Amino acid sequence: MAADVLQRYRSIFAEIGEDIAVRRYGGTGANRVIVQEAIARGHVERLGTEDIVGDIKLTDRKVILVNDPDAAVPDGKVALSALLPLLTTDKLFFRDREFAILDPDDDARRYAGVLIALDLTVRG
Repeated sequence: MAADVLQRYRSIFAEIGEDIAVRRYGGTGANRVIVQEAIARGHVERLGTEDIVGDIKLTDRKVILVNDPDAAVPDGKVALSALLPLLTTDKLFFRDREFAILDPDDDARRYAGVLIALDLTVRG
């Protein structure tokens, strides 16, 4: 079942998705450097007014990232799975901007116990 769901995600995100970098940093301030980076297929959506609760703002975004174990890994990058679980200190980079991860949800898109995709709320 999980393999079928993953295949559907691959097909859909091949059409509607974009490549999104997931960055893990080391150090702080001027000494901060990217220590690991993964490229994953994802889809960015605006949040609706019904999603605005607590500290969430209308300018925040929802990002769905596919956790595809068969995805090609570019030279110098790591597989997304190497960065799991994602942390709120990790960053997403897409459309020439960096975004903070507010909520790295890895439960919503599990099928038969297999993590197919992550739901992320991001700000930036």
